[in-house]
Amino acid sequence: MTSTAAPTESTVNRQFRLAARPKGLPVATDWSFGTEAVPEPGDGEILVRVLHISLDPAMRGWMNDRRSYVPPVGLGEVMRAVGIGRVIASRHPDFHAGDHVTGTFGVQDYALSDGRGVLRVSAETAPLTRYLSVLGMPGMTAYFGLLDIGRPVAGETVVVSAAAGAVGQIVGQIAKIKGCRVVGIAGGAEKCRFIVDELGFDAAVDYKNEDVRAALREACPDRVNVYFDNVGGDILDTVLTRLARHARIVICGSISQYNNDGPMRGPANYMTLLVDRARMEGFVVFDYAARYGEAAREMAGWIAEGRLRSVEDVVAGMERFPETLLRLYRGENFGKLILTVGEAG
Repeated sequence: MTSTAAPTESTVNRQFRLAARPKGLPVATDWSFGTEAVPEPGDGEILVRVLHISLDPAMRGWMNDRRSYVPPVGLGEVMRAVGIGRVIASRHPDFHAGDHVTGTFGVQDYALSDGRGVLRVSAETAPLTRYLSVLGMPGMTAYFGLLDIGRPVAGETVVVSAAAGAVGQIVGQIAKIKGCRVVGIAGGAEKCRFIVDELGFDAAVDYKNEDVRAALREACPDRVNVYFDNVGGDILDTVLTRLARHARIVICGSISQYNNDGPMRGPANYMTLLVDRARMEGFVVFDYAARYGEAAREMAGWIAEGRLRSVEDVVAGMERFPETLLRLYRGENFGKLILTVGEAG
């Protein structure tokens, strides 16, 4: 098989590996930072120079040694992460040097791949970081979670938690496109102002500075038809007390619980599901992989029409990975959190 290659930019591959299972928030000793030689692709492989790394709440769950929808990251393994990069050497028939691609490349400068799960993207069609936000996993998660699981109907009230985050901001905008009244729950006055004034949400609840129960009662006088849950914990419990008849609760994540030392706390008010004949359903976006193209086309159309936008919170520097990841769990990120580790080209 013919190899296509472009000059590499370095002979050193920096990597963060998982050194220990975190107890609560990850600390410095949970990581091992090191370097190794940049590998060469074998037959059927590509070498990718990683440019941007997606930092996602789910990464904390991948560090735990427990049953989940994907195997845990093994001790000593490069930390799992979705990224976007440029193919710099290829011995794979479907990829060529210079192609921009997205896939699960890990927290490192260079990644070998056999091409499974790797998709080509166009830097001319959209900024590369957008393929990690609205045209990537957050966008797919918002699209299928809301439309397939939540099934909103025009005129209904949709509530979304972590509303200024990567998924939440897109959920709210799609719900508005579908004719719903949208209330976002976010932390801090600036995030609440942003989702209302810039993203078009109808109302915001500041969980850091308001009584969430009272604020929801005021913002949702006709109660809640669809709740898209990204946080779990107390906020989920509170929203359960405000359900409308036949409400749908979409379980996307539980970031408030990911760093607990003990078991996750489940909802105490679950009997409202019976009283209100409501439904609570979890989902994993990977189950919709065959339909990603459908979602990307529709959302790209909404972007072109000015009806959908995405905000990315971009931090530069591979060495800043551990501290930047913690911003997710402290609610410090504004939009999709991305770590830039290479120069686009």
